[in-house]
Amino acid sequence: MVDQWAGIRERVGALGAQPASSEVFGSLGHQWTLEEPLTESDLADLEEQIGARLPEEYRTFLRQVAAGGAGPTYGLFPVRRVQGRWRWEGDGADLADLDTIAQPFPDQGPAPEALEGLLAQRPEEEDFDEIEDFDDAFEAWDEQWAALMFAPERTVGAIPISHLGCAQREWLVISGRHRGTIWSDRRADDVGLVPLLDGDSKPVTFAHWYITWLEQAEHMALTSPSHT
Repeated sequence: MVDQWAGIRERVGALGAQPASSEVFGSLGHQWTLEEPLTESDLADLEEQIGARLPEEYRTFLRQVAAGGAGPTYGLFPVRRVQGRWRWEGDGADLADLDTIAQPFPDQGPAPEALEGLLAQRPEEEDFDEIEDFDDAFEAWDEQWAALMFAPERTVGAIPISHLGCAQREWLVISGRHRGTIWSDRRADDVGLVPLLDGDSKPVTFAHWYITWLEQAEHMALTSPSHT
């Protein structure tokens, strides 16, 4: 069996030493630093705490490459043990409910019909005589929309693993039929969560997501005019 993670840690380190590496988006955030990998004991302890086995590609990455650090966009959220408890750390990492990771991830969220119904009721400015009335109606509607879009039930069985900026994140599904795939979170733009797809419209897995980023970053750094 081919070890997909062989040499990855070394490639990240070599890339970070390139003069043009700072031109890679998000690199000023992670600084090309990789945390130490987890031990088998660490992994066992982490999985016992969350009550679920991590997807194999991610599990082997944590064991062979790093517990987090340099990665897509602003980096891969690290998983750390703090005061005897494991948790993922990063901008928005606390959105994950570690007590529900073992539950199946919902494809369309817990209440897709409710979202569709509420979207149909969205106030439109042309329907109001006074702008103040529209503002009041939209504010009330927006509170209901946010409560449904960001309900904790929407992301059970998944963890956010990377931040793209502007409240946009990417999640790794841990449990359910989409286990091991990456989903894009654009709820801040009222888009919702959708699976990342490759060029063949197949769901992107963790290894594909990480290795594709690395290959693209290497190409950018090595072909940049500032590369010497």
